[in-house]
Amino acid sequence: MALIPVDPGEIATVVTTLEMRERPRARPMPASPLALVAWREPDPAKYRTLFRRVGAPWLWFSRLVMDDAMLTAIIHHPAVSVFAVVDRAGIEVGLLELDHRQPGECEVSYFGLVPELAGRGHGRWLMAQALMRAWTQHVTRVWVHTCTLDHPSALGFYRAQGFTPIARALETFPDPRDLGLLPDDAAPQIPRLASRR
Repeated sequence: MALIPVDPGEIATVVTTLEMRERPRARPMPASPLALVAWREPDPAKYRTLFRRVGAPWLWFSRLVMDDAMLTAIIHHPAVSVFAVVDRAGIEVGLLELDHRQPGECEVSYFGLVPELAGRGHGRWLMAQALMRAWTQHVTRVWVHTCTLDHPSALGFYRAQGFTPIARALETFPDPRDLGLLPDDAAPQIPRLASRR
């Protein structure tokens, strides 16, 4: 057993990949007052705003470092589906992104709700929506990844929804708060060891 040092300005996380190889049996759709709205060719700025809102507590940053052309190439791709989760007032409170670019597969690229909605059953509703759309005619594998920076219940949630863990990896990256990509008060549960600013 060895401890691997991590630069003080970096974050380290264990990433777990999970997959489904068979379409799950049909279940009744969980009830929720939320709605899923398809974003066809979303504006990159609008997309990033929702991405930050949902992901900042977990240090999501990958889409924030992309320029508009790179981000647009992904979120406007015909095999990528982006959805906003909206509440009864029409406020965007969640994000779902499904990537069918790999033949025979669907990656649940982004899946999340604002922290205020955690623990209320909305995640089960959103996953039911995701799986209904992920398992298209020619898909034989649906997969997702989560990490130790995610909500503490995320791994257990994915397993309870029928995903099986298949791989683990260590990932390190510069702290996005130090890079100015996320506010200084984002993810207070993840300590900052050094500032690069």
